[in-house]
Amino acid sequence: MSTPTGWTPSFWLDIFDELLYDDNELDYGDEWNLNFNYTQTNEITKQERKRGWKVYSHCAFGKFQCGACRKTWRSARALVLFRYRVRNGRGTVIMRPFGQACSRCQDGEYDLPGFNRKDVEHALLRLFSKIRKNCYGEEESDDASSTSSAKVWTKPHEAALCEACHLGICCLEDE
Repeated sequence: MSTPTGWTPSFWLDIFDELLYDDNELDYGDEWNLNFNYTQTNEITKQERKRGWKVYSHCAFGKFQCGACRKTWRSARALVLFRYRVRNGRGTVIMRPFGQACSRCQDGEYDLPGFNRKDVEHALLRLFSKIRKNCYGEEESDDASSTSSAKVWTKPHEAALCEACHLGICCLEDE
């Protein structure tokens, strides 16, 4: 499947459900769901921590399209942030994608990334590995932890145009 242009929440929801229910990635008897929150940060309060919330940020390869001039660009630093917890038989994942601004328009508007299926699957499998480790006490799988070292940056990252950089959280796992 080609890379969708622009942010498509249903694409993430469909793959999340496929991995959970067809591939049994989190086969512990809990019911998991994926939600979206476009204002969440990587900060967790003491109260949230006591209620079991954890955070995982994932740097992926994304494709962006400016909403104003329609220019497209790719970035190896498209950040998605996940909050997750399991409680009383229910697992919740809350996801936020971070945008980038267009270098042509420079209008301060952040456009959200589109992802191909392989990158969405990779991000969710990494997330599920973190969930198995942090919610169910499993060891993290080797293939989940070794993948971040294989990143190759294609060209300089334009931090001034990156929403996650403005918040000081851009691709923390790779720094």
